[in-house]
Amino acid sequence: MPPMADSADYNPTPHVIPEGENATPLEVVGGDCTATEKLIIVMCGLPATGKTHIANRIARYISFFLAMETKIFNVGKYRRDLYGENLPAEFFDHSNEEFMGKREQACNAALLDLTDFMKQDGVRVGILDSTNSSRTRRAHIRKTLKSLKCKVLMLETIFNKEELIEHNIRTIKLNTPEYKDVDTAALLKDYKKRRDNYMDVYDTVDERDGSHIKIINNLTFIVHNARGYLPQKVVHFVMNLHTLPRVFYLSRHGQSEYNLLGKIGGDAGLTEAGHEYARRLADFAHNVIGMEVEKDEETGEEKRIPRPARLWTSTLRRTKETAALIKKERISTFKWDNGDQVEWIQFQGRARRNLDELYAGVCDGLTYKEIEEKYPDEFARRQEDKLTYRYPRGESYMDVTLRLENVVLDIERTREPILIVGHQGIHRLLYAYFMGLPRDQAPYVSIPLNTVIELTPHAYGCEEKRYLLLSKEEMMKDGQDEPVTSMPTKQRQAAEDVRREGDSVKPQTYTIDPMNPPSF
Repeated sequence: MPPMADSADYNPTPHVIPEGENATPLEVVGGDCTATEKLIIVMCGLPATGKTHIANRIARYISFFLAMETKIFNVGKYRRDLYGENLPAEFFDHSNEEFMGKREQACNAALLDLTDFMKQDGVRVGILDSTNSSRTRRAHIRKTLKSLKCKVLMLETIFNKEELIEHNIRTIKLNTPEYKDVDTAALLKDYKKRRDNYMDVYDTVDERDGSHIKIINNLTFIVHNARGYLPQKVVHFVMNLHTLPRVFYLSRHGQSEYNLLGKIGGDAGLTEAGHEYARRLADFAHNVIGMEVEKDEETGEEKRIPRPARLWTSTLRRTKETAALIKKERISTFKWDNGDQVEWIQFQGRARRNLDELYAGVCDGLTYKEIEEKYPDEFARRQEDKLTYRYPRGESYMDVTLRLENVVLDIERTREPILIVGHQGIHRLLYAYFMGLPRDQAPYVSIPLNTVIELTPHAYGCEEKRYLLLSKEEMMKDGQDEPVTSMPTKQRQAAEDVRREGDSVKPQTYTIDPMNPPSF
């Protein structure tokens, strides 16, 4: 018997995880999906049915939460590169052989690049974004992609409600260079004529097209033969999507007692400055988030009317205290899109464990200086890789990413404005996801105290506004600001470059009086 065989610590053949002690949860690096499984999504549908919006959301979700390399090949961009912008509706006349040949050339150029992309090692998902409205076109696409031996999933979007179509057309005008200088009325007329041209040859997707998903008015979903890890992930995600306009707001809790002391984590209450921020946030929620401006078409007069809004917090004391003063009024009978009517309670709070701050384990309640002194090795390891570093008996940013996936799905499917009162680490990840930042930049995103961040996702990105409710001159310093030494040594210069680059495109920050809010 070996000399130490009777020892409780005797373990001559330990189970060693290949990824090391800070192993990332499988769910955020592709789950149990094999490295050879690849998926091509082919978007289908008439113009102005939300195809590009859905394609961008799918690509963002897969790349951020599953860490799979994903790329969109938009045939419209190839067409504009080849033949210029502001093409008339006649260009999409299927009876014109010259124009048809040019459009096929754009499609084939996109298919060629998609094929080359999917042949690369490590690439997992490619998306062909185009109308692909005829069965002949879709058969051509399938034949071209057959040699890749990838799974192919058709995704058709159908909108037959005029208000949804007009909204999508207006979104296109605001966010695409093709219609940048075109009058709205002229745009609506031209785009509807373009749709009519496609309608002449439109074949809806059916069993002959193989595996597919149909989305009808964001209300009805038909799924046919979608099998495997990646197709099922896409099915689940798109069933939580909609293309309607929405906005949500991120706010850290007010200054806590631990902030004041420079401690991380814990479950401390608010300081006096924190309670002051809570009062101002309550006014902002009532007067800005919970209101919308309605314009009288005849007189042009504007008036503010209540709009249904939601409130989420973490389960920790400091976020609950920050949200405690927000009024919870019954505003009206509210009708869901399925026809059900309910009495809406404004800002009815929902405390979510998923929104709790990153848990620092044995370092909970310590200052960064104390961590450096008591756990110098841990401090150094965090410097090397802040994204995947896991506190002893605690969490990493990657662990938190896993529990935020369901929160993001809730945000994606919710129609009403949401105020999320949370924490720095949580909001860094939510912000990075919606703003399209790489996951490894999330730990360095600036989420200051006393500021509300308004995010408005749309088909081509996400717009941002920041509202400063309480200036630093009115309170003590935010003790949770991390020291420079907390940044990974090998990434400090890169992060500084990112910050400097970002300074030139820094979002507008508004210092406002919540009692007299502007009409944004």
